Amino acid sequence: MSGHSKFANIAHKKAANDAAKGKIFTRLGKEIMVAVKEGGPDPNNNSKLRQVITKCKAANMPNDTIDRAVKKAASTDMSNFETVTYEGYGPNGTAIIVEALTDNRNRAASNIRNAFTKGGGNVGTPGCVSFMFDNKGQIIVLKEDYDKTADDLMEIVLDAGADDLVEEEEYFEILTAPEDFDAVSTALSDADIKMSSAEVTMIPQTTVDLTTDEDLKKMRIILKLLDEEDDVQNVYHNWNEPEEDEE
Repeated sequence: MSGHSKFANIAHKKAANDAAKGKIFTRLGKEIMVAVKEGGPDPNNNSKLRQVITKCKAANMPNDTIDRAVKKAASTDMSNFETVTYEGYGPNGTAIIVEALTDNRNRAASNIRNAFTKGGGNVGTPGCVSFMFDNKGQIIVLKEDYDKTADDLMEIVLDAGADDLVEEEEYFEILTAPEDFDAVSTALSDADIKMSSAEVTMIPQTTVDLTTDEDLKKMRIILKLLDEEDDVQNVYHNWNEPEEDEE
């Protein structure tokens, strides 16, 4: 699940329990299936698969698990599955994008609409909020995993084609155009720099604060129900989550 461009859930990701990791790996496995379906099982000839594998490695998915997922995807009939994107609004006009992979479009639509409705939101028309986001490669390097200077890191990523490097208190955020993500992530790997998170994602141009307990409760309901939905692959939003939600 993805949120705003700040790597707000560092502690949560690091402390993820086995059940949460299992769910993440399941979703990543489905992303591998989509990538293989679209471009074949050879990452050398499939840029989308390369991106997903980089994302898997950053999530600490073991190499043999990745290899098995690719082989399984190559032999699995994915013709009944389709990728569907839903856009809508949460409390106080928060923008939410939901990417689903499903073999039953009606079921997915019903369950996703239900999540929005229970949180006081609503699903809108295609394109109603996506213009508020930028499609970007985003790579996070934790400072505790990096022992050189910010200038050294900046030189590596800018030479590889990154758009920007932002230094935060606990981490560096590297942003790229989607087409430059491979080159930048490869440069970091070649330099033995550990990536805590690496994916092509949707980053909001601006964020929205929720100031009332009722709005906060509603937003949490929407995100919780979407997280529990098996058809949902990724959720992007522009809610500026307060620190107490980053546990």
